[in-house]
Amino acid sequence: MADMATFRDEVNGWAAGGPGGPASDLAVRLGVRTAVLLEGLSDLAAVEALAARRGRDLAAERVCVLSMGGAMSVGRYADLLGPPGLGLRLAGLCDEGEQRFYDRGLQRARAPRRSFFVCVTDLEDELIRALGTASVEDIVRAEGDLRAWQTFLRQPAQQGRPRQQQLRRFLGTKKGRKIRYGRLLVEALGPEQVPAPLDDLLTSL
Repeated sequence: MADMATFRDEVNGWAAGGPGGPASDLAVRLGVRTAVLLEGLSDLAAVEALAARRGRDLAAERVCVLSMGGAMSVGRYADLLGPPGLGLRLAGLCDEGEQRFYDRGLQRARAPRRSFFVCVTDLEDELIRALGTASVEDIVRAEGDLRAWQTFLRQPAQQGRPRQQQLRRFLGTKKGRKIRYGRLLVEALGPEQVPAPLDDLLTSL
């Protein structure tokens, strides 16, 4: 049975150069109204975790959350899913350093910019700042990654760096770690700790 995950897969295949017919047909059948464009899978994990915490089923709300595989793909996805393509409402998160790609891509697709929210460095950095480095280290310890973390801290490149930067870099040193911690850090947030860009995105959907 076709579902939102199937639609997401079809969109990603279309963006990679495949046919667009299956995605277009599914958009109609599922009544998709909004596409949330995110840079990577860790962002997707965080958004889905916060939605679950708030008791929201985004798929049931006809919202599709997508990982584009990088900020430079935003123009392609906006063309396919926004006004020039399927005509869906677009929303998402972007990193401050990648904002120019979003501005250019959304402008070209004639898609409103108002539902895209900017993370100062990236979402992981926002989450680490919200929780505090001590709390994040507690999560690392609880997840059984303490030895890997201690080994990482002994690397010459990490000497003298702020703890927040060290943690952010550590999360990206092993395949799948950013995705796992994207969910874990969101689950550890208190109600008043949710970073503004993430909170604003969920509220806008």
